Amino acid sequence: MRIDLVTIVVAEYDPAIEFFTGALGFELVEDSPSLTNDGRPKRWVVVRPPGAETGILLARADGERQGAVVGDQVAGRVGFFLRVDDFDAAYDRMVTAGVEFVSLPRTEPYGRVAVFRDVAGNRWDLLGPA
Repeated sequence: MRIDLVTIVVAEYDPAIEFFTGALGFELVEDSPSLTNDGRPKRWVVVRPPGAETGILLARADGERQGAVVGDQVAGRVGFFLRVDDFDAAYDRMVTAGVEFVSLPRTEPYGRVAVFRDVAGNRWDLLGPA
């Protein structure tokens, strides 16, 4: 048993793809035409870190209710955790790419950490070894 995908609701597909593949260095696994449950066109967009099994489905908000959660999927908490082998290199690359960090890097008992926002505004921990 494993978790295959998690969903992040975004305002638009292309800026989200650019953020995850460009700023974070994820792979674009799939970008295919699809349909909503009631037959309207949408895209099936999946990204994931290189070598990872679990992917992120980037789902464009459909309607007012979904639009309201863009950037607030976990009620303002850190809800996503990106673990890297080289914290400083990842942090520097992300800063150069314009990623918004909301905390400076710090060292905790579990390793190095800094909080950043994704393209939608959700909070993530960038995590590395101590």
